Amino acid sequence: MPPTLVNALSRPKYLRFLPAGFDAGEDGQHRTVMARTIKFRVAVPGYEWLSDEEIGVLLGLARHARDVFLIQLLAETGMRIGEALGLRRQDMHLLPDSRVLNCRHEGPHVHVRRRLNANGAFAKARQPRAIPVERDTIEAYSHYQYERDEVSEAASIDLVFVNLFHPPLGEPMKYDNAHELFCRLAERAGFRARPHMMRHSAITRMRRAGVDRRVVQEIAGHGPCTTYAGARDAGKRRSRFA
Repeated sequence: MPPTLVNALSRPKYLRFLPAGFDAGEDGQHRTVMARTIKFRVAVPGYEWLSDEEIGVLLGLARHARDVFLIQLLAETGMRIGEALGLRRQDMHLLPDSRVLNCRHEGPHVHVRRRLNANGAFAKARQPRAIPVERDTIEAYSHYQYERDEVSEAASIDLVFVNLFHPPLGEPMKYDNAHELFCRLAERAGFRARPHMMRHSAITRMRRAGVDRRVVQEIAGHGPCTTYAGARDAGKRRSRFA
């Protein structure tokens, strides 16, 4: 490296406050040190994810169809918990052909849209996107619908996730409810589990399966959704949970 570049990597810094045990010298001559001009930080501190086997444990411990569907949906799509809790029934395009719904996307999928919701759920991504889903998620949703239909208070609520077991019945499910659910599951499972870890798990699984980074970014809501076909192919390559 040229000396000019090496010299640019550090600069003199006067230590106004001395670290414990630091000897500044009798006249303070050691208070000026060479400090780095470039400091690197971890891009995603505390990145935590769960293996397919651990997600399978959570699914087995869930006591209600609604909770199974929530875990399955987060683990497969990688959507944020706020996006999941903000889903409307009209966003669930789970038919093989959605043209009858005036939708151009092929195959079963879920639409994520940014909107105001009564439960405070919020989609962080500004651009709407469609995320493909597979059979396990569709079946979990179907089982949840049977469970939901037994609660008459939920009939008029358009949001997908609602309170079915504790008052106020039929009200949209909030983040605190989801957080408490995962805390209970983690205690039973014996390992750490949070809603956002499901998102990390989905993204990690897709990258390890060789899915193109741009497609993963679009599925995760980190970029404009322009290659739905790539997202559909990515869905077909996801592994199933134990």
